[in-house]
Amino acid sequence: MEAQLQYGTGNLSIEVPSSNVTVLAPRPEEGLPDEAAAFMDAVRHPTGSAPLKELIGAGETLAVVIPDITRALPRERLLPWLFEELSHVPPESVTIVNGTGSHRANTEEELVAMVGKDIYERYRVVNHDAHDSGTLLFAGRTPEGRDVHMNREYVEADRRIVMGFIEPHFMAGFSGGYKGVFPAVADVGSIMHYHRAAVIGHERSTWGVMEDNPTQDQIRANGSLLPLDFCINVTLNRHREITGFYCGDPISAHERGCESSKASVMVPCEHEYPIVVATNGGYPLDQNLYQAVKGMSAAAQIVSDGGLIVSVARCNDGFPAHGNFRDMLLEHDSPEAMLETIYAPGFSKYDQWQVQLFAHILQKARVALHSEIEPDDVRAVHLEPVEDIAARIAKELESIGPDAPIAILPEGPMTVPYLERAPVGA
Repeated sequence: MEAQLQYGTGNLSIEVPSSNVTVLAPRPEEGLPDEAAAFMDAVRHPTGSAPLKELIGAGETLAVVIPDITRALPRERLLPWLFEELSHVPPESVTIVNGTGSHRANTEEELVAMVGKDIYERYRVVNHDAHDSGTLLFAGRTPEGRDVHMNREYVEADRRIVMGFIEPHFMAGFSGGYKGVFPAVADVGSIMHYHRAAVIGHERSTWGVMEDNPTQDQIRANGSLLPLDFCINVTLNRHREITGFYCGDPISAHERGCESSKASVMVPCEHEYPIVVATNGGYPLDQNLYQAVKGMSAAAQIVSDGGLIVSVARCNDGFPAHGNFRDMLLEHDSPEAMLETIYAPGFSKYDQWQVQLFAHILQKARVALHSEIEPDDVRAVHLEPVEDIAARIAKELESIGPDAPIAILPEGPMTVPYLERAPVGA
């Protein structure tokens, strides 16, 4: 059968050499017929909050946090509607904060594309830098007694708005809500503590689970250290069309959105599959191997022990070059060695959390990668490079039998499969 796999800004077409194939994709949802009108209705009749316009005074400074380029939020559409609704707030009173978390800063060209040329020229747009203490201010102290610092513009603002995209998340249960604040505008020390091994390795830190999820618990506790006045969250379909707005209180509005997202994109499966082909959802999420771990993780939920995951991610940005992800993979000769280092008492290193998840996936299954990364570099980080996806599947079927079931996730982590016998909380 033919399958279309999201890859970069386009699709890869492959002819799967089998008839025993299950394609797992989100429930088809139409985009809203009038997104702008739906936005205005959502911010004027929000969940658990007064209307947005009533919350922001004309003489107050405002910080608007947006997710960085690795997230598919349609900022270029949302921001003009937002500022139309807040027309009483002068542009010079507004700072748009690009919530990079610990990711790299986005370039000026990227920022212009993200927010739109008109918005970029009229409003101040800044990259958050978790590593530069000079750009951070004290935001509060956690229940554990740890100091948290956040982006200066965010801390100093009189009012704060966060924008986000709700989808299942492989550690936090779902993205969106307070995650647009923490870790998005936090200091790197707080981010590393949030991503510590005991939390990442917790069984409740996983896809679709909100209750008793220690990752989500930290997001909400730390994200609420400063008042967040309004949350603007959306759900999207495969065409990046908005299917729903969830605006207002960052808890109650977010929870409504999580329920909607779960019904749309989390797919129950009756059994495991010895072969799972998964993309990383195409651009912007498949720009590097670090992000591609998400698609691998989605596949790992239903792959058989010792089975094969074929990860299809362009990785045009490499591993990427910044951070410790690549080096930590190269420094260890096995996933077991990676985990031994990470779980050692007192160990703490930036990017260890993604290495930890990667290692757990490799302990369960073999992973082959179709990407733009050089084959020798792929092998060096314990993956198998694949040029011809169909041929690799055919080779695997020769070993395990021609009728072995195959699962395909053409939109990667935009679809999150789970075994029906496994508990999935929300």
